[in-house]
Amino acid sequence: MAANTISLSISSTAAASKNLHSLDSRGLIPPPTICFPFSSSKSIPGELSLSSTSISRSRMRAAGASQLMNEPANEKRSTTPPTIVEVDLGNRSYPIYIGAGLLDQSQLLQRHVHGKRVLVVTNERVAPLYLDKTVDALTRGNPNVSVESVILPDGEKYKDMDTLMKVFDKAIESRLDRRCTFVALGGGVIGDMCGYAAASYLRGVNFIQIPTTVMAQVDSSVGGKTGINHRLGKNMIGAFYQPQCVLVDTNTLNTLPDREMASGLAEVIKYGIIRDAEFFEWQEKNIEALLARDPAALAYAIKRSCENKADVVSQDERESGLRATLNLGHTFGHAIETGFGYGEWLHGEAVAAGTVMAVDMSYRLGWIDESIVERVNNILKRAKLPTTPPESMTVSMFKSIMAVSLWSK
Repeated sequence: MAANTISLSISSTAAASKNLHSLDSRGLIPPPTICFPFSSSKSIPGELSLSSTSISRSRMRAAGASQLMNEPANEKRSTTPPTIVEVDLGNRSYPIYIGAGLLDQSQLLQRHVHGKRVLVVTNERVAPLYLDKTVDALTRGNPNVSVESVILPDGEKYKDMDTLMKVFDKAIESRLDRRCTFVALGGGVIGDMCGYAAASYLRGVNFIQIPTTVMAQVDSSVGGKTGINHRLGKNMIGAFYQPQCVLVDTNTLNTLPDREMASGLAEVIKYGIIRDAEFFEWQEKNIEALLARDPAALAYAIKRSCENKADVVSQDERESGLRATLNLGHTFGHAIETGFGYGEWLHGEAVAAGTVMAVDMSYRLGWIDESIVERVNNILKRAKLPTTPPESMTVSMFKSIMAVSLWSK
């Protein structure tokens, strides 16, 4: 298994800030020296304007309610330009639009629609909240575009071939041709399934991501990983297939359940651990603000996470090296999801426990010191995420599942 050298993230001494480390594709932190390059005394500006040598740090503007609501608020249509993070893949590059109220800015979506036929793929929870708004954004001032929709059952346990066929059924019944556009409206499951359907239908059609969960906004909607689960392993069937754009309307988080909010923060924390030291330290100071849905804190965390993901994907689209570092905690985490039952734990919950397991193994192998273990455990607990696997997950279960799914991230 090839290791991948990247800039490091957690350290107990400021002197270690220039060090590099390798994180292997199993999501472990390997030798010889593991340091997360920041000291506890380093200050982080409260105005969220950090800088990085490898990632551009444009200022984010966003607004949104800080309380969970059952229905989206009736807000004035936003005209504030979005923050744009570019995924640089040559002639397949695409923008990530980030901001509040972006579904009200119809031109953002319409410029990426190919042809005159659109299929929106969503689920039973998201459709009543945002389907009408999305259809309006796709058709406002553009009557030549017709929109079909398919509403799937909600949950990881439905991320399978039978449910995927419902997308193909709708596309074929609607006689959609190669000039159509698929739109994924929902969380990670919808994004993965819609993307895989778009990659497969007529050997590939245009598609757009509109993620509505933290998990999808900071991770799964970016980078082109699409697919479905198999009973023997998570994400074993799929394709690398990039969207035309990702539209992150942060207002959609207003209706996100608290458990889903916490789950998404596992992926945010991951970026700080593997490659963005200042971001991790900022997280330690602001994790409660994120859980409380502070608009400025969420906007910043989403933007910086997308910048990290875009930077990695631009360098290693198909995970031949560097991109494997994004799998921190996922080898153990996917085993938990598979063994415990798809949907019993949310993806971020399983990744959180898997991250603790990976860090603990790295410590026991002598690759990191105890302070790193403590800091990772502490921030995940503060994020209200599990730090141990389910009791029913035995060592033999982990071994058998991981042997099959090691490369399925």
